[in-house]
Amino acid sequence: MGSRFGGVKQVAAVDEAEHTLVDYGVYDAIRAGFDKVVCVVSPEIEAAFHERVGRNMARHVELVYAHQRVPEGRTKPWGTGEAVLMALPHVSGNFATINADDYYGWDAYNRMAGFLKADGDAHAVIGYWLRNTMSPNGTVSRGICEVSDGYLTSITERTGLKQVCGGAIDDRGDFFQGDTLVSMNFWGFRPSAAQAFRDEFEAFVKVAAPTAEFYLPDVGGSLESVRLLPTTAAWLGVTYAEDLPEVRDHLAHHVEQGEYPQDLWS
Repeated sequence: MGSRFGGVKQVAAVDEAEHTLVDYGVYDAIRAGFDKVVCVVSPEIEAAFHERVGRNMARHVELVYAHQRVPEGRTKPWGTGEAVLMALPHVSGNFATINADDYYGWDAYNRMAGFLKADGDAHAVIGYWLRNTMSPNGTVSRGICEVSDGYLTSITERTGLKQVCGGAIDDRGDFFQGDTLVSMNFWGFRPSAAQAFRDEFEAFVKVAAPTAEFYLPDVGGSLESVRLLPTTAAWLGVTYAEDLPEVRDHLAHHVEQGEYPQDLWS
């Protein structure tokens, strides 16, 4: 809901053509080879979201909506892990997940699509350099990845990360180098992951506090085999309203370089 941003940031315009970050993400996904998009939304905003974003992309890719509701007794949904659960009935085969308010870059989609097209049982997560994911306008939370032989061994959520020379410091005072690999919730899953999401959520809600959230990385990090796919791409996001001008400048540069057309859906 964009509490720090001050509005529904998923529909904020990021260029002169009034595109959103969702538009750029789906555009990159389509050209990488993904052929279906499931947008997880609250039922109250589906119509407005479709009018603002969905109707354009629906002309180019199969688009469906899944609803994530606020449960009784809570002020917000259970979290990103539950969002994937809501999407699963509409998914078959291998699938990837993204945050709607993040820009991941073409390289990330291309790497993930190539991985999921190949045979194998392993899942995957895109790894970004920490310094390529920071905001100059405030603190952020990031999933710090530990890796062995190219595979994820653990992922730990660190909060209150503030940019400093050479890296970042979190709210506990721990320092992380700028080339530390972090997850930005761009995961790739085989069909076998579906049962893990169901089992983990069932166990979670039995003991969860009223304000607890069921995070996607909690499930992804529990899977037996997860390949980390590193990218040097710069992540872009609008955690804060002050981030928006920089995001617009970056995307305008990509358009000027011919990496994107001025009208993504023409």
